[in-house]
Amino acid sequence: MFKTKIGNLDLETCIYNASGVYCVEFGELLKLADPGFSNSVILTKSCTLEPRIGNNLPRYYDTKLLSINSSGLPNLGYQFYCDNAHIIKEHSEFKKPYILSISGLTLEDNYKIITEAVNNNFIDGIELNLSCPNVIGKPQVGYDFTIMEEIIRKASEIIETGRDARLESGSGFLFGLKLPPYFDISHFDMACDIINNSNVQSLTCINSIGNGLVIDTEKELVAIAPKNGYGGIGGTVIKPTALANVHYFYRNTKCSIIGCGGISRGMDAFEHILCGASAVQIGTHFHKKRNVCFKEILTELGSIMKSKNYKTIDDFRGKLVHYK
Repeated sequence: MFKTKIGNLDLETCIYNASGVYCVEFGELLKLADPGFSNSVILTKSCTLEPRIGNNLPRYYDTKLLSINSSGLPNLGYQFYCDNAHIIKEHSEFKKPYILSISGLTLEDNYKIITEAVNNNFIDGIELNLSCPNVIGKPQVGYDFTIMEEIIRKASEIIETGRDARLESGSGFLFGLKLPPYFDISHFDMACDIINNSNVQSLTCINSIGNGLVIDTEKELVAIAPKNGYGGIGGTVIKPTALANVHYFYRNTKCSIIGCGGISRGMDAFEHILCGASAVQIGTHFHKKRNVCFKEILTELGSIMKSKNYKTIDDFRGKLVHYK
């Protein structure tokens, strides 16, 4: 019922973790690999060339409707996630793809990490994060279309070289992007033009909405410490923006779309898929509910599908109706 495909990867279910939440350390990745959990992919924390501690605490805060974070890419360095890929995949009994999320601090860092990933047969693909709003002093690449085009072009060249060798051995390699939220149609179109002239296979829409501000009114204090309280907004409140991005990129690219943003119930997942998503990622709600959230959302989604006589997600994926 929930089987799907993103790029060249077959997934047992249409749900998995968003990068950034409980996917930094070895034990967290092992939990995601557990065959008993309903997530379909092991997606790592966005990694940098060297390990990072991240921003000062407190750097995460949530309410019923939203979350704000300014983590600053805390991770164990790309080498850790590459070196341990085989151990984690063995724990999952080779049923869940292992995808490396990448967010190098320079273009050269990204190219080095991508080269390592595509030459590691235990890594099934990358999600190149062009959208982290929380690294102090670093802009979001996804809003600079000149740099975005350059990094996608170079990454494509690296991946194509490595992919040829992998195809000979019978394995493929997913090239995915994680995008920031776009708000203006002209920006949607510029991003689509770049993506449609590349070999990108999947798009994760969206990362958090950057530089929001949440206030703890009891203390009359900003909710998080870094960047004077500014951070990425996630959770229920960003769902309309996420759905718009999912739908636009579904209609205007040939990529598999992964919906991310505001998903805490089966109906939220249903809406993302109706807008064109082939799979969904869970971030804020995963932080609140841990691994149990995957099964709960799938159970609710299954009930919705049965009530509408849908046998598979392809029966309604991208079938959102517009007024004539």
